[in-house]
Amino acid sequence: MIPYGKQDINQQDIDAVIAVLQSDFLTQGPQVPLFEQALIAHTGADYAVACNSATSALHLACLALELGEGDWLWTTPITFVASANCGLYCGAKVDFVDIDPATYNLCPKALEKKLITAKAQNKLPKVVIPVHLCGQSCDMAAIHALSLQYGFKIIEDAAHAIGGTYQGSPIGCGQYADITVFSFHPVKIVTTAEGGAALTNQRALADKMMRLRSHGITRDKTLMMPISGFDIDEQGDWYYQQLELGFNYRMTELQAALGVSQIQRLQAFVTKRRRLANRYNTLLADLPLTLPTQLEKTNSAWHLYVVGLQLEPMDLLQKNSAKKDLLKTSSSQAFLPKNKVFKQLRELGIGVNLHYIPVHTQPYYQQMGFAYGDFPVAENYYQQALSLPLFHGMTDQQQDEVVAALQTVLVQSVLVNSVLLIDGSRN
Repeated sequence: MIPYGKQDINQQDIDAVIAVLQSDFLTQGPQVPLFEQALIAHTGADYAVACNSATSALHLACLALELGEGDWLWTTPITFVASANCGLYCGAKVDFVDIDPATYNLCPKALEKKLITAKAQNKLPKVVIPVHLCGQSCDMAAIHALSLQYGFKIIEDAAHAIGGTYQGSPIGCGQYADITVFSFHPVKIVTTAEGGAALTNQRALADKMMRLRSHGITRDKTLMMPISGFDIDEQGDWYYQQLELGFNYRMTELQAALGVSQIQRLQAFVTKRRRLANRYNTLLADLPLTLPTQLEKTNSAWHLYVVGLQLEPMDLLQKNSAKKDLLKTSSSQAFLPKNKVFKQLRELGIGVNLHYIPVHTQPYYQQMGFAYGDFPVAENYYQQALSLPLFHGMTDQQQDEVVAALQTVLVQSVLVNSVLLIDGSRN
């Protein structure tokens, strides 16, 4: 099976983790700050807070921005559920903004329209979370301009996007966001096994997220609260205070050491992914697929390569007139719906996947009142989307196998069904 994604671990990564195992610190040692500094060096952000997952980082980001009961968080329906769940963790209400049909990212025009309505209803969001799907940045300048007009904070969910750029700057620099969150899950571009990070240019936000990731505790006496009848200055280095309700969201030294090693190859990872994506663009050009759209001001990190299945036979004939000769020689075959395409590709050893099921269609969110039809562009995307294998270690031969399987499953079945439809219409 050719997987849709896979980590790339070399001997340097292994040695880095072994060195930590042989050291004095398995947690709360020097590697986490080193990894945070590496993220700062790459992005140009002022502060980085490493966590045990990107979900934890999203939660901390929401808390740092004081999202709570009575507040609204808006995000895209085409994302992993964590992008929305983080608002619920804080007691806030969640809503969604439909996607751009070309980029599949949160649509600034749909956002503006929804903001106008929300302002009239006094239901403006406190936080908006754009998600950089597949590694391509949202139109952050447009979203940021709306944030200034309507007064919401921005958390960039860049779980897919480390190594990407927007308007020539690294994603994560914080030019158009209060906080940016990265993921380091094994299928992501850089991995720490499990892990995430929140980056910001605001010292107060960074300090709060650092406290909250470790139980809300501080050892900084300048931040401590006075206690009646108790002299803090007389306390030794053992003394700490819990200032607020926090969590154990810390990253281990093992994870951080792997991250420090991995990020040294970030540029190589992204360069290879871009080459593979460009090669897909060429190899798949004549197949009944909608290929990814890249905006001029973005340079995707290419965490995912998502295509849209064009399964309407008549549309296929119009867009692929050069293939009409194939219709005369193909044998009869039933038209394949998406689930059959998915199954047959898997049976051929192609580990296709789907990113993502619209969050508002999940039973948990349906119980909140969301329904099919609420976000039609996202739902249409879901009906067509298919994630193809893309990972750093992927060979040209493996990519050729993916393309050949797609040709087998898509072209023959869809074109032949077009013949059946044409013949039926003549009769």
